[in-house]
Amino acid sequence: MATNTIYGIKNCDTMKKAFAWCEEHGVAYEFHDYKKQGVPRDRLVAWCQTLGWKTLLNTRGPTFRKLSPEQQDIGTQSKAVATMLEFPSAIKRPVIETASGQLLVGFDPAMFASFLK
Repeated sequence: MATNTIYGIKNCDTMKKAFAWCEEHGVAYEFHDYKKQGVPRDRLVAWCQTLGWKTLLNTRGPTFRKLSPEQQDIGTQSKAVATMLEFPSAIKRPVIETASGQLLVGFDPAMFASFLK
């Protein structure tokens, strides 16, 4: 049976909101922690192809803001993927692969209600 997989970093406030929402609504999930398990490169590339790298790259977070101007100058998917692999905290959170095959980025209670069961 397919399950929902939540990718992210355990101590992130947005992740905590997503976990709490899932628990309140009885949504089963597996958690993949970037800090402990790394970021699966093939998954990251597939997500970029589906959503676009600009959707996944968190340019507002502290990790991205601490990068040098040269590191922040990202104009291609390959550079974005390399940056997100090197700095997993620069990936927007959470990224959810739903049991039905949908891909969600970020925490939005209405979106969660529509796609997570």
